[in-house]
Amino acid sequence: MDLDVVFLGTSGSMPTARRSPSALLVRRGGERLLFDCAEGTQRQLLTSVVGLVDFREIFLTHFHADHYLGLPGMLKTFSLRGRELPITIYGPAGLRDLFGSLRRIFGKLTYEYELVELAPNDVLERGDYRLETVPVAHGVRALGYVLVEDERPGRFDVATADALGVPAGPERGRLQRGEPVRLADGRTVAPGDVLGPARAGRKLVIAGDTAPCASILHSAYRADVLVHEATFLEDERDRARETLHSTARDAAEVARGAEVQLLALTHLSSRYFGHEVAREARAVFADTVVPRDFDIIELRFEERGGPHLVRGGALHGSRQPAPVAEAVGIGEEGV
Repeated sequence: MDLDVVFLGTSGSMPTARRSPSALLVRRGGERLLFDCAEGTQRQLLTSVVGLVDFREIFLTHFHADHYLGLPGMLKTFSLRGRELPITIYGPAGLRDLFGSLRRIFGKLTYEYELVELAPNDVLERGDYRLETVPVAHGVRALGYVLVEDERPGRFDVATADALGVPAGPERGRLQRGEPVRLADGRTVAPGDVLGPARAGRKLVIAGDTAPCASILHSAYRADVLVHEATFLEDERDRARETLHSTARDAAEVARGAEVQLLALTHLSSRYFGHEVAREARAVFADTVVPRDFDIIELRFEERGGPHLVRGGALHGSRQPAPVAEAVGIGEEGV
């Protein structure tokens, strides 16, 4: 099943000519999960190949304005289009109070919405994956989110199946799904007879706004992708500590300690260029990228090459990985 992350907004607290504020779309199979919805998010979606889909779920990391200001307008647009499909909006404690104020902005809607307040360490079971909430260090009620897939069956050994007399067809599919099969001669073949060791699912961590913290370090252990803010560089380390944000080096140290496959830095301040952020982080953790708006990270399974960045993938639909220089933001003219 395909799993990717579409970066719709990668700037810090305010938009720039090249970057919009925070919004990130996770696509898993046919599901579309939106994390944060800053001003301009619906236009970013309309500009992209994704389009303004009728999201069933939206997740907010916290209630600073640069993470939710686009939500009232998007909800109103859905209503103007005559939407009837209900929507669920998740966020930390205080979500209902926030909507008590936002209702005056978006007014009466044509569809129902449900508000779900989440606490740290909550788990939302989704069949073959789950969403976990993580407490973060940002001075307000704030959450990170972790998408964790279940283990997958091991590789199917065709030669062994042939030797055991398992016919080609539905029997092999049942074995791959973990079900035993009874053969025509009365023998039973168990999944373990033809399957290798179970293979790990994928893990995606969306930290949101946070100072470096042990909870993200723990939750991101051996994640495929860690999306972490890098609002500042080390020259503004004191400012980062004061505002409970992270430097690029901070994020890289978390990624290194957690042994993640790929670190994606976002929430960049307008004072920095992307290649500057990449350079600081890569001095600590080499497998770092600095996505721009409309870039995509595909979370391929490890046996298929692992995660990789597709520059502008949400604009033209290309699935070609970015060259190394582009992947770290080298040559970017501004943010």
